[in-house]
Amino acid sequence: MVTIFLLVFLCVGCILLLSWKSRRETTILPLGPTPLPILGNFLQLDQDDLLKSLIKVSKVYGPVFTVYLGLQKIVVLCGYEAVKEALVEHAEAFAGRGQVPVLSRFLKEHGIVFSNGERWKQLRRFTVTTLRNFGMGKGRMEEKIQVETLCLVEEFNKTEGRPSTFSALWLHRTQPVASNIHYLFPEIMDKIPGMHRKMAKIGLKIVDIIKERIETQLASFDASDPQNYIECFLVKMEQPDFGIQIAFSPSQEKVHKEIDRVVGQGRMPTVKDRNQMPYTTAVLNEIQRLADVVPMNLPHFVTQDTHFRGYVIPKVRFRERVPPGMGTYIYPLLNSVHYDKHHHANPEEFDPGRFLDSNGCLKKVEAFMPFSTGKRACLGEGLARMILFLFFTTILQKFTLTSPEPPEKISIAPAFHNLTRIPPQYKLSMVPRQL
Repeated sequence: MVTIFLLVFLCVGCILLLSWKSRRETTILPLGPTPLPILGNFLQLDQDDLLKSLIKVSKVYGPVFTVYLGLQKIVVLCGYEAVKEALVEHAEAFAGRGQVPVLSRFLKEHGIVFSNGERWKQLRRFTVTTLRNFGMGKGRMEEKIQVETLCLVEEFNKTEGRPSTFSALWLHRTQPVASNIHYLFPEIMDKIPGMHRKMAKIGLKIVDIIKERIETQLASFDASDPQNYIECFLVKMEQPDFGIQIAFSPSQEKVHKEIDRVVGQGRMPTVKDRNQMPYTTAVLNEIQRLADVVPMNLPHFVTQDTHFRGYVIPKVRFRERVPPGMGTYIYPLLNSVHYDKHHHANPEEFDPGRFLDSNGCLKKVEAFMPFSTGKRACLGEGLARMILFLFFTTILQKFTLTSPEPPEKISIAPAFHNLTRIPPQYKLSMVPRQL
């Protein structure tokens, strides 16, 4: 009986100590809802739609606030001004990359997305140089993308205009494993069966496939003439210094007209055509804004004690390694930028015109960050924009996209699953254009 009493006493003492420590640390952090011991704000947030919950909290505590997912402190940034101020004006300080527990199990803080410190700087520098040398943004890369678009067009032609079902059900099944419940007890969750462990196994299989490819190329490649990214990486390792737009028929018709005027039907679209196709580019931008694929962004942390809007966000005070559940993470909500009513009139509506000036020319919209911004912006942005433009224009050059559902029943609202937003299952007909 005495042993049980002592155990309970110790547990209560630990909980009170952690609660006191959390409250003490929040004196330098932005205000937010009061966390519970151990659980933090977990019970106050909707785990099925965390983004919606955080936006709701921002209406009470303002554009910068703190929430706790278990013991994990998270500073949330809402709205264009707050996100830009952090990621652009304080770019160096906010350049740390936080970890996502379910991914950390097999990525182990390696790779250009989740690494930090000198390792990240060297990887980024190497990757940018290598991609540029292999033609990112140049003709060679464009030709490879065009080959892929033709393969896709060939597959669409096989449907003969019949409705086909498009789905990302595998993402629906795996996305819940990235739920922030993993932040509560990451070490324990790694030992409990579930989809999160299955996803980790898939990740490990992908790593094994990459390892096999590396071993194959290691046995035969010519170090004086590397042919791809892997071979360039192998050479570098030897160096001592290396540490939806279907519901908008009027927009589709305008895109068709612009494609016919600039490209015609006698050749494939090229990246050079983009400068003469402002409306098509505006449509692509608006699709990305509405789709808002990574609405919460990936987690950041500050690399130094940072004064921000009257608060002090503490740097991580232990080694370069930043395991989940430690330190203070920052989530700059890209969704709050793309749907910021101060910068986008009627943000829920599809309106490519917001990216065009009064003369129909493409204009820069500041509150548009589909690839994030600052030091941690996606370095593949140029390549991604090229791929989007070539696939999009080639498909609409050849097809008219129609739905068997009446327009009033079509919803373009993506299904939200915490870290990413994915489209619901839908049917689409790729009808060859008759010119």
